[in-house]
Amino acid sequence: MAIAMRRTKQVEPHEDYGFFGPDSVTWKVWSYPSSLTVGFQRAVVVEELDPALIAAVDKTHDIYKRPRTRYDRTLRYFAMVAFGDSRSTSQVADVLVKIHSKAIGTDEVTGIRYDANDPESQLWIHLTAWHSILKAYEMYGPGKLSAEDEEQYWAECRVAAELQTCDQSDIPRNREELHAYYERMRPQLLGSDIAKQAMHHLLNAKVMLPPAPLLLRPGMLAVNAVLRAATIATMPRWMREMGGLRQSRAVDVAVLPIMKASLWLVQVHPRIELAVLGLLSPATVPVVTPILLGVPPTNPEVVTPAEARERYGYDRPREAHLEWRTKQHQRVFGEGAAPSDAGLVESQEMLGRLG
Repeated sequence: MAIAMRRTKQVEPHEDYGFFGPDSVTWKVWSYPSSLTVGFQRAVVVEELDPALIAAVDKTHDIYKRPRTRYDRTLRYFAMVAFGDSRSTSQVADVLVKIHSKAIGTDEVTGIRYDANDPESQLWIHLTAWHSILKAYEMYGPGKLSAEDEEQYWAECRVAAELQTCDQSDIPRNREELHAYYERMRPQLLGSDIAKQAMHHLLNAKVMLPPAPLLLRPGMLAVNAVLRAATIATMPRWMREMGGLRQSRAVDVAVLPIMKASLWLVQVHPRIELAVLGLLSPATVPVVTPILLGVPPTNPEVVTPAEARERYGYDRPREAHLEWRTKQHQRVFGEGAAPSDAGLVESQEMLGRLG
């Protein structure tokens, strides 16, 4: 179902529809409030099972030092891919390569070198995000997609993959291929102590929310408990066991109607959904507002990532900033020095301040 576009005052329109638009399944799925709650929380929790990713996370400790900022910036990036205009999203995808160039090192658990720009690492992040958003939508939203819509969803997932260093050909075309991917990945995943610690930490919604007034704290504790239970309920048993996450089937069943009803109430009016989003991720609100309020872009055009790169002068992510990435490797592996934060600093204009 297309999202109706209408004129609304005092909302800054996007330059164009970006890479998807109102007829896309991406807009249909990602605009439901399950995406910014359970879906995104599931994505950041599940991805910690990758030893290379958790090694980089543990080295910076950003999820512990500035969890709210990191959550805000990451959600804004994914929202830009789904809803942002082609110029801004191409720019942020390009600078993301520079950000990831500092996430390199040697995993102390496995002894293997890691690089956040590695195509396999990017594929894991990309698929866990897109699958988690879909899983949350189907469990707590309108329900399972039709076969036609699901085929289109994974085709659009391949389009989004062009904005990262992973290969489009590696993107599953359907649910069966997605499950086959997880089976290939399982022997490489690791529920290490640092992974379990990170997963439990990220399941605590308090790390993402602003401090609540004393009178509201009991209510926030209840919301946190429900969100945690709802997120764990979306995860298969093998993931839970690997992450040390225990939850009974009774809780899985009990949380379903609570979450479905809560998200239905949130989506009744877009202003309510935007208010919830404002609590979770203020930086994401300007990206999503024109879409939820039906404000058409200045130029009602859907652009491919390839067309955008040619139009705005960016390289494919896999070939982007090769000289800079080589210098980062030399600093870390050759000189034993810390990598430069230049890409991270540069990103503040696009993704929000670091602290």
